[in-house]
Amino acid sequence: MSPMLHAAAAVALGAGATAAIDAWNYALRRVAGIASLNYCLLDRWVSHLRHGVFRHRSIADAELARCECTLGWIAHYGIGIALAAVFVGAAGADWLLRPTVLPALGFGVVTVALPFFVLQPALGLGLASSATRDPLAARIKSLATHSVYGLGLYACARVLSAWLFA
Repeated sequence: MSPMLHAAAAVALGAGATAAIDAWNYALRRVAGIASLNYCLLDRWVSHLRHGVFRHRSIADAELARCECTLGWIAHYGIGIALAAVFVGAAGADWLLRPTVLPALGFGVVTVALPFFVLQPALGLGLASSATRDPLAARIKSLATHSVYGLGLYACARVLSAWLFA
């Protein structure tokens, strides 16, 4: 696969799959009153990395970052695109031509390791949300959200393959 096609597919799939997460989180909030990660806090964490602070007791109590909401959303989509680039590189051109659900869903499930073992502890939520009010519910929500990401990769690949390779 050419580097240009790889990059274009990663951007399309990553942005689409991340948008699927956002639609999922919107539906959860509207239907069930379940809140998602505030992406402003994601940028607050990233901003503190520049000052050498990786882990917080509580990211909500950390000093505000400039433009943190805008930059948090940019980081959210940037991470989604970067993960899609890894997936597209691993799955290859054959998968892009004929996408199947299991590799994409499996990749989405595997990516839950990032919040469980990196982001949640760094934000002060504990390993796999162990320091939250309801760790099991938080873990299930994270797993569901990352599964939606994987399904979003698949759905976007189906659209992309039908559009580009039909």
